[in-house]
Amino acid sequence: MSQLFFVTDKIVFGMAGIRVLSATIEFTAAMLMLKYGRVETAFKINSLLALVGPTALICVTSLGLVGLAGKISPSGMAAVMLGVALIFIGINKL
Repeated sequence: MSQLFFVTDKIVFGMAGIRVLSATIEFTAAMLMLKYGRVETAFKINSLLALVGPTALICVTSLGLVGLAGKISPSGMAAVMLGVALIFIGINKL
């Protein structure tokens, strides 16, 4: 627990930083929705957020893959990349 904010791995720090940025954007959008209090405006704000989640997922996954590059087999790397691709294929079918 004492090492919570003393991350020595730059990859992990970057991954966490992207997630904090994503959460900050999402929270700010929620506060703006409450501030304006109109369905139309909230819908527009929500539409702008459509890129935040997938972008954060791609960035964090990419950093994770870079960090794992020398530690897992090529087939393991391919399996992770296939999993991410399947997530996006599944989302497009909704």
